[in-house]
Amino acid sequence: MIDQEIYPLEFYTQYSQFYLTNGADEDSDVDLWTETTSYQRMATDKGILAVGTECYGPVKAQLEIKNDASKIGNLDEYDHVVEGKIDIETGVLQVIDCPTSSVIQEVELPPGLYSVRVYSKDLNTVEGDGGDDFYRIVIWPAMNNDKKVKVLKQYIR
Repeated sequence: MIDQEIYPLEFYTQYSQFYLTNGADEDSDVDLWTETTSYQRMATDKGILAVGTECYGPVKAQLEIKNDASKIGNLDEYDHVVEGKIDIETGVLQVIDCPTSSVIQEVELPPGLYSVRVYSKDLNTVEGDGGDDFYRIVIWPAMNNDKKVKVLKQYIR
């Protein structure tokens, strides 16, 4: 059983992205951001899940750790919702900024594969580098090994 927790996050990142990692330095030869992953606003590779943001700098978010996918909310109030998976082999989940890779939040979790759903809202408020955009990140133990990124609701600029 996982301790269900909620972590409010406010931090500065650049290049309209931040990352969830498994707490290990992974060498990735893959360019995470392609036309498809940019449209999806999520990219994954071994031990890393990249989240695309509408803003360039200040990020307001909430990280929620859950036991399962029940009661994680509906999609109505959000502009974009995407789901992927991350393998937390180290037992540590980190939220890190870009490009300095500063650790914003660290959470201990039992090692394993986790589903991650990112709810984005108020994306249309962003002008220039910032706005009132908000990112709700919900993570829970995965029920299957399908690592394909799935867009549940697509935002169109």
